[in-house]
Amino acid sequence: MDYLANPQRYTTMRYNRCGKSGLKLPAVSLGLWHNFGGVDVYETGRAILRRAFDLGVTHFDLANNYGPPPGSAEEMLGKALKQDFAPYRDEMIISTKAGYTMWDGPYGDWGSKKYLVASLDASLRRMGLDYVDIFYSHRFDPETPLEETMEALDLIRRQGKALYVGISNYRPDQTEQALKILNQLGSRCLIHQAKYSMYERWVENGLLDILGREGIGLIAFSPLAQGLLTNRYLAGVPEDSRAAKPHGFLQKADITEAKLKQIRALHDIAQQRGQSLAQMALAWLLKDARVTSVLIGASSVAQLEDNLRSLDRLDFSQQELTTIENILAEK
Repeated sequence: MDYLANPQRYTTMRYNRCGKSGLKLPAVSLGLWHNFGGVDVYETGRAILRRAFDLGVTHFDLANNYGPPPGSAEEMLGKALKQDFAPYRDEMIISTKAGYTMWDGPYGDWGSKKYLVASLDASLRRMGLDYVDIFYSHRFDPETPLEETMEALDLIRRQGKALYVGISNYRPDQTEQALKILNQLGSRCLIHQAKYSMYERWVENGLLDILGREGIGLIAFSPLAQGLLTNRYLAGVPEDSRAAKPHGFLQKADITEAKLKQIRALHDIAQQRGQSLAQMALAWLLKDARVTSVLIGASSVAQLEDNLRSLDRLDFSQQELTTIENILAEK
């Protein structure tokens, strides 16, 4: 059966202007970091993509190495674009990145012009696209001149392979240098993608101020702290949880009794607000106008729908904000 998008899809989503650009992004974007690779069930991912678009999610975020195996998330999206979304390409924002290891040898990693240009060409082939909407330098390269990395972004934009360019995981000082170079080249930085959550707040130490001053949007990845800011861990660490696995960013040792106490206290506030902990954690990020969008993952349609309900309640009282800060300050 052919896919027909929900005609009411734009009525419930909130769209935020990305910095001082002309581009608006949905307040909640969908990332394909996990659950959309070659090891995953295609029809599950396809259902999530369809439901997201039906609910007004227009921004889909990838990177060259998302999978596993690397590249397979882009291939999966390419297949879904062909099967379901070809008529809607002009209503979609598709982003990808390069900067982490993608292939063997000296040209498959970091930030050289050789790597970034070759990687995007391969990404476009995997997705079956002529261009992406946003292309990022995925991380700062300490050994490649920053001028070369930014020249690659400028070249890619001028070639029409990306409409906008951005950076990800750059520290405040690195960000300022990158912005200066891009401005000199005549290419503006649209957006910065950074890890940001109640438990990861380094962007508040200068980066948000720079982005606000320069009119650049921030999109927050891992806004739920790899699942820590959900109901998943209220009773401890489930055996089938991400933290119970021997690999990954969230480890069982990280979830101390003090951390569990914090999570339960935050959960109580969320309940008083009529939200789940995950919904409140997403809303808490979106309270700052400099945060254009939060980037969620989803392993099911139900999880996607639950996270999107964060948009039903975005306001916080000063008392709620103070209480949350006091909880997060506890050791």
